[in-house]
Amino acid sequence: MTILLSDARVRALPVVECGEPLVRLPAHLSPAGALVRAALGDRLLAADALLPAGIALRVVEGHRPVAHQRAIIATYAAELCALHPGIGAVELERLTSRFVSPLDVAPHVAGAAVDLTLVDACGEELDLGTPIDATPEDSDGRCWFAADGIGADARAHRTLLAEVLEAQGLVNYPTEWWHWSFGDRYWAIVTGAEHALYGPLDVAVAA
Repeated sequence: MTILLSDARVRALPVVECGEPLVRLPAHLSPAGALVRAALGDRLLAADALLPAGIALRVVEGHRPVAHQRAIIATYAAELCALHPGIGAVELERLTSRFVSPLDVAPHVAGAAVDLTLVDACGEELDLGTPIDATPEDSDGRCWFAADGIGADARAHRTLLAEVLEAQGLVNYPTEWWHWSFGDRYWAIVTGAEHALYGPLDVAVAA
């Protein structure tokens, strides 16, 4: 059964903050200049080096300030309320957490997660089945990493993405093929670690 970020088991895991700084990813890996924890940055560079010639990682987003995460939660929760009139608070949080993490456990807020894709030698995005940030509703569930209903090329590209990122210790949030993390609470529960390495950071300052 898929463990969602709203799961009590995720919240129960302690965080032993290691104090590692945020660093800005190099332009070839992230033209947007995403910020991530230093060890995650090293792992992403190593994963990129494992890809076949002519294919590269493209990191679209890393660390998010608390206010940004809170705004994303509010926007998506409002969409779900419109789709499910009378929905209760518990079910709303469960549905919301399929797509955006609760603030207290959000990997992006900890600088521990990235949203990424694969690009070709010209910088054009490869077919991964859906755009990054496609909601479960917009994509008819094809945003899930293991979703049915995507083409052979998209499946092969998702498999390749998983191979190089998992080789560097990253874990995927299974409802979003593009979301990968290291050192956060979700990573800890998936890998069996005793605690997370990174807690929330509300000030994004590049090292």
